[in-house]
Amino acid sequence: MELYEYTAAELSAMFRAGECSAEEITRSALDRINTAEDKIQAFLTVTEENALETAKSADKKFSAGETLPPLAGIPIGIKDNICTNGILTTCASKILGNFIPPYDATVIKKIKTHYMPILGKMNLDEFAMGSSCENSYFKKTRNPYDTERVPGGSSGGCAAAVSAGEVPLALGSDTGGSIRQPASYCGNVGLKPTYGSVSRYGLVAFASSLDQIGVFAKTAEDAALLYSVICGKDEKDATSVRREYPDFAADISNFDCKKLRAGVPKEYFGPGIDGEVRDSVYKAIELLKENGAEIREISLPSTDYALSAYYIIACAEASSNLARFDGVKYGYRSEKFENLIDMYERSRSEGFGDEVKRRIMLGAFVLSSGYIDAYYNKAKATQALISREFASAFEQADLIITPTSPTTAFKLGEKTADPLQMYASDICTVTVNIAGLPGLNVPCGLDGKGLPIGMQFVGPHFSEEILLKAAHFYESLRGELPRALL
Repeated sequence: MELYEYTAAELSAMFRAGECSAEEITRSALDRINTAEDKIQAFLTVTEENALETAKSADKKFSAGETLPPLAGIPIGIKDNICTNGILTTCASKILGNFIPPYDATVIKKIKTHYMPILGKMNLDEFAMGSSCENSYFKKTRNPYDTERVPGGSSGGCAAAVSAGEVPLALGSDTGGSIRQPASYCGNVGLKPTYGSVSRYGLVAFASSLDQIGVFAKTAEDAALLYSVICGKDEKDATSVRREYPDFAADISNFDCKKLRAGVPKEYFGPGIDGEVRDSVYKAIELLKENGAEIREISLPSTDYALSAYYIIACAEASSNLARFDGVKYGYRSEKFENLIDMYERSRSEGFGDEVKRRIMLGAFVLSSGYIDAYYNKAKATQALISREFASAFEQADLIITPTSPTTAFKLGEKTADPLQMYASDICTVTVNIAGLPGLNVPCGLDGKGLPIGMQFVGPHFSEEILLKAAHFYESLRGELPRALL
């Protein structure tokens, strides 16, 4: 096996055993990028020089006998809506095509203190608005399992790169499923943590009450290692929560399936869920049951209204957050304009893509006088109802199991002409963001076309430990799944 094929945990052990250096691990990943990137198109920026410099620093410290963090020397990719000092951060948008932040996001500072080489910035749907990674201004990322299909979105670049072996780990963001859905399409573990458990400082905002930075990895153990690095209170983010966070990887194998109570909501297995997806998730649930888990059917009746509520809330917040991109202080400015208002209009019209404009207009509409009560306030009331239903469900279950996406990866261009059909791709994931809960995708099989199928674990607030342990245990039962062949 080549070094890029190993998991992060395996690479960490090999590095500490002296079997390979951090520089060798990083060069293997860079070589893989050079080989695979023409087919996958996952990166917007590759930072080879910076990555090798960090890797050499980790090697030097290890040779000097210093105690290093578990992921020191392990490369990582970063979604291009997370600010990186001195490195382009474009949000895959023309309007930020020349933006180089003068500061690091808090998660990037943490990555750097752990001596993790940053390989580059990953493609996404513009401003994280999309479910297929086809809305990027720069390129369309492709699914490593079938390059004629989408990798999912909005964090499609991260998911595709991990699946293709270009990076062992990646940081993405999840507003309504943007980590879990592409992780499902590309056969990764994808963790969207509890809202407030990871600082959003330096994450370019889409919908501030829903956005959360999370992780992509090959295994639950790798996800636990990376989540342990980035979680925690940040004084620069008032929404981050001060509490004790364990080392999520240290005790990950200590899991008693016989004590697990798992809820299966009937609303997530009805019409609209592909038969192969439903069967694969049910098969995984049965496997947990055979190993002692107690499986209970539950109901989350407000799920039918979740997608509508999510898009009203998300678009409302997006219309407010994206008002700052006006061509004045940074980013794209139209070359021709007659006055200040004309400059605003031309810069935004030329700088934003169609999907971003659509959501800004929807958001402005639902917040407008005469409509805010009919739409936005009702959506917020629905959000509270969904949160209460989850709280009630967790009185009888430790975690909830659902499909992650109603289908496997669809073909490029298949849904771009029908936004509503595209939005439906998020039906299984948006409720988790609405309630601020943690959710995790774990691959549970392949369909008849050889495309990955994802199963979603959802837990109460700050229950990432049980989600990761349950996923790790399930992986041991499931065994290895075929990897993408390029």
